[in-house]
Amino acid sequence: MAASPHFSDNQFTLKEVFQNLGEWFRYFLSKWKILMISGIIGLGVGAIVSVVKKPVFHAETSFVLEEGDVAGMGQMSGLASLVGVNLGSLGGTSGLFQGDNIMELYRSDRMISETLLSPFSDDQLLIDRFIAFEELGEKWASKVDIPSMDFSTERNEFTIAQDSVVKEVSKLIRENQLGVAKPDRKLSIIQVTISSKDEHFAKVFNETMVDKVNAFYLETKTKKTGENLMILQTQADSVRAILDESIGAYASASDRVPNANPLLSSATIESKKRQIDVQATGAVYQEIVKNLEIAKVNHRNNSPLIQIIDQPRLPLKRSEIRLVKGMVLGAIIIGLLTLFGLYFRRLYEKHVQES
Repeated sequence: MAASPHFSDNQFTLKEVFQNLGEWFRYFLSKWKILMISGIIGLGVGAIVSVVKKPVFHAETSFVLEEGDVAGMGQMSGLASLVGVNLGSLGGTSGLFQGDNIMELYRSDRMISETLLSPFSDDQLLIDRFIAFEELGEKWASKVDIPSMDFSTERNEFTIAQDSVVKEVSKLIRENQLGVAKPDRKLSIIQVTISSKDEHFAKVFNETMVDKVNAFYLETKTKKTGENLMILQTQADSVRAILDESIGAYASASDRVPNANPLLSSATIESKKRQIDVQATGAVYQEIVKNLEIAKVNHRNNSPLIQIIDQPRLPLKRSEIRLVKGMVLGAIIIGLLTLFGLYFRRLYEKHVQES
């Protein structure tokens, strides 16, 4: 039995490593013609891709979202409870739309579809513009007849096919073109980005969507406190009308007996009744006005602040593959694929020879 220079068959020396590398180097060097041809092919492929592939435009809007002062309202509720005022029913929607939930609104089907059905120009909707430059009418011709569809009608009058088209277009935008993120998780800045091959579509879609989502967020965030405020205002107006009527009735009752005999109490019964009505109604009105003013403060504190920082302006930022960059990347990619192909082919040949 021949003696092995190693303790185990799996061991190898540094000299053997360099010998193996030199063997591979000489093998690849012998295939220089194939590698050169693959590099030239890669240059051509990269040049074609850089010319054919259209640039992508990015419309970005960033804004600051500052939530309402819920903590301040909690302190006010504690102080109000000391004087017997319960603000539990006047509280805001502290558990609704907190934190990052507005970002999910941007990704919702409702917000995207409402934006798509908004005007792009005087005679064209955003969804019509998207279908035109994405050539969806031709791509989906075997499934639906998009050119015959009119998306300017009321949404409740849409056919099933129209709703399906809107849903699919919304899905394409959400998955491929829409980006909603916080550049820094520690800050309250949110950035909304629309990436599209159509520069004007990206700008108008971004602006329209930001307006719609932020308006919906403000409306929903303050809906409960707004309803409470309206109810209290209605009650205050009603009680004030009753109080004014009671004051008039008390004055009329007093005028009917201007010089009442103090020995005859029956003559002042009516005026005393009206006086009690005035006092009772006044106490109720005072309490309602107190709650109304607190509700107004709560409504203001609960309203979030949305301040736009940057808006998309033409020309938009664009990303594209330059000619030189495309040629270099094409040569590198095709060259590496050729190297791997030669490597595995050499391994296969050696394996067949040894077996």
